[in-house]
Amino acid sequence: MLKNLDPLLNADILHALAAMGHGDELVICDANFPSDSVARATVRGTLLRLDGVDSARAVRAVLSVMPLDTFVDDPALRMEVVGEPDTIPVVQREVQIEINAAEGREVPLASLERFAFYERARNAYCVIVTGETRGYGCFVFKKGVILAPDAAK
Repeated sequence: MLKNLDPLLNADILHALAAMGHGDELVICDANFPSDSVARATVRGTLLRLDGVDSARAVRAVLSVMPLDTFVDDPALRMEVVGEPDTIPVVQREVQIEINAAEGREVPLASLERFAFYERARNAYCVIVTGETRGYGCFVFKKGVILAPDAAK
């Protein structure tokens, strides 16, 4: 057991998060997403799992240890609802709350059309599938950096 780590973060997920570098992308997706086939195309090449939890809970766990990139305009992306790009489902609103809480600031989710999302996901570092059964619980996060207090000098 480790102190101050979310218990959802198993060894495989912690290893992947630690191995990612600045600018690498992580996908957190719902149970309907073609996660296994997409994960095979990623840098890691195998699927990571957080079964039994919804998207918001998975995002809370991951963002408790992974900073979002502050050097890009859109470090957090969501899959658009097909035919309704401006619709924000409840699952995405819940995740937005977790993102803002983890970052301590507003980090609006940008949107990606469904097939553009699939392509972006194939180029990610890794994919984590959740037990989320609501549609559109699919997100991409770009890893940021943690600088030592005097590193900016």
